[in-house]
Amino acid sequence: MLKFLNLKEKDMTVELALAMIEIEIENSKLQDYSCLKVLHGYGSHGKGGAILIALRNQLRIWKKTGMIIDYFSGDKWNIFDKTTQKILLKDKTIYNDEDINKSNPGITIIVLKKV
Repeated sequence: MLKFLNLKEKDMTVELALAMIEIEIENSKLQDYSCLKVLHGYGSHGKGGAILIALRNQLRIWKKTGMIIDYFSGDKWNIFDKTTQKILLKDKTIYNDEDINKSNPGITIIVLKKV
């Protein structure tokens, strides 16, 4: 299953956004979600760009420490991408995601580690 976190609707600092994402990652793992999709924007209308940059930097660390399995930008979230194909093979319900095949750089997909 894919869990969705919308940060664009909220006016928050980068630090608060990262804290919120970290909590959501842990909650999503406990709820047995396979992925977390974070909508943060890409900087065209506000803080999305700063959150995007900080999030990708933090995700590198979380991947290295084993907190998450992987992550990738929404522009790779399509049925022709090998990582996306692996996710879809494990969880067919994700085929219905509204952002798949839309090349949206304002989202990040986080592949979660099972608890």
